[in-house]
Amino acid sequence: MTPITLPMMRQHFTAAVVSDALDSLGYRRQSPRLPIRPLTVPGVLVGRCKNTLWTDMAHPDPVPYELELRAVDSCQPDDVLIAAAGGSFRSGIWGELLSTAARNSGCVGVIVDGAVRDVVRMREMGFPVYGRGVCVYDSRDRQRVVDVDVPLEIDGVLFEPGALVIADEDGVVVVPKAVEAEAVRRAWDKVHAENEVRDAIRAGLKATAAFEKYGVL
Repeated sequence: MTPITLPMMRQHFTAAVVSDALDSLGYRRQSPRLPIRPLTVPGVLVGRCKNTLWTDMAHPDPVPYELELRAVDSCQPDDVLIAAAGGSFRSGIWGELLSTAARNSGCVGVIVDGAVRDVVRMREMGFPVYGRGVCVYDSRDRQRVVDVDVPLEIDGVLFEPGALVIADEDGVVVVPKAVEAEAVRRAWDKVHAENEVRDAIRAGLKATAAFEKYGVL
């Protein structure tokens, strides 16, 4: 069986088709319900979770930016940096300079459960950044990373270090490691089945008849 690579997933997958594959395996809660949306560039983001856990703070940080810089510098090719900040808008925890450094390390995008800033410049870079919104404030003495490369929960959904993650304008979907191979294969099969259905409907087949014939919607 031909391996389905990350570049192949980027070309063919969507968050919705991967979510459907997970549904079929009984994993029906693999996407945060609260909106985490693309804030810089459109398209599909596919990679491996590089996890950072954030907390709010209200005192001078004795070692500002220490763990977030360590996390960025340790990114590997195809990593997607996950910033679990509890949806906080206390500051914009991600910006242009971190994006530049992360991309230099091979990171392909960032997903922030919270706010970011420098959106215009990150958009000019073409660097995929997802978040709940924007905040002009710097993170120093407002938020900091308290742990790296640990399991994270975002809206009750578990993000394991190294897990496959797919994001687009529909949302963010994380694939549990235990079912990754089967979920990827089912998503691949569904993509190609949907292509057949789409062609049939364009050729005049009614939607009901198409579903009866292909069992795909």
